[in-house]
Amino acid sequence: MSGTHETSARTPTCATVRAGVPFVGKQGLTYTPAISAETVGARGLHMQLLTIPPGGRTKAHKHERHETAIYVLSGEAGTWFGERLENHFVARAGEFVYIPADVPHLAYNLSLTEPATAVVARTDPNEQESVVMLPELDAIRR
Repeated sequence: MSGTHETSARTPTCATVRAGVPFVGKQGLTYTPAISAETVGARGLHMQLLTIPPGGRTKAHKHERHETAIYVLSGEAGTWFGERLENHFVARAGEFVYIPADVPHLAYNLSLTEPATAVVARTDPNEQESVVMLPELDAIRR
């Protein structure tokens, strides 16, 4: 498919879009939106690019009622997750990640010199509406 088909948030249709203007999310990182309710009228998902800078990390948070799928394009990112961030995994370039709805988590870049980049898809077409910050967990994982 080539080109971009204009659409409104009320009438979704097939479309191609370029990544939008980056914004800083509640989680503390910069996101570059692409597919969303705002851009194409999506009703059940959004997709965006995420780059975690060298040594960067999110603030502890969860996505209320929404699942998240991530594909790591480059770098390595660790994620603490669970009610007290007691569990941990590392995701590397070429790997997929699944985070269930309502699971507290905190992601960080393992590298102090290279960014980690990923495509993020979530079942929240408005992206930031479902983000619930968990400041009481931030001090657990410094």
